[in-house]
Amino acid sequence: MKDFVLNAFAESAAVKQQFVRAHADRIVEVATLIATVFREGRKVLLFGNGGSATDAAHIAAEFVGRYKRERAPLPAIALATDIAAITCIANDYGYDELFARQVRAHGQKGDLAIAISTSGNSPNVLKGVEAAKACGLTTVAWTGGTGGKLAGMVDYPFVVPSAVTARIQESHITLGHVLCELTEEQLLGKAS
Repeated sequence: MKDFVLNAFAESAAVKQQFVRAHADRIVEVATLIATVFREGRKVLLFGNGGSATDAAHIAAEFVGRYKRERAPLPAIALATDIAAITCIANDYGYDELFARQVRAHGQKGDLAIAISTSGNSPNVLKGVEAAKACGLTTVAWTGGTGGKLAGMVDYPFVVPSAVTARIQESHITLGHVLCELTEEQLLGKAS
């Protein structure tokens, strides 16, 4: 069992290292973009299903609350947290419309949408991105494997080089934390 544990951690670290080597420049670029969005009084919308929904909620909370530094709250909304909206939209319009309808309600030109799907093929996430693009939002994807359809639809794709959902999600949450920290640095200056 100990070997299993050691191998799981080693695999996770290796996937993250491979991911960051391929995406470091884009991570910096997107952190700068997020800071600009907040500086201009715009907001970030995040959405995904299952574990990706909780990643979206986690990162939204880091922006609204704080990540590391004391600061004003930043406007970020996770679209899978309002159970009344979720059940209303799923019941009345179908589950595939879950994020698209909320993006159309909350998104405005100049906002940023972060779509999270480990496969890159979740129909409701894809429709959410289509709605975001139609509303003039900048689009970012966190996905894995081949990137699925999602990677080709967005302005800034982040594709984790793994087919294992757990490894993809572990990279996603690290990506989210790094984006939060870099965004705070952009807004507040480097911590002393």
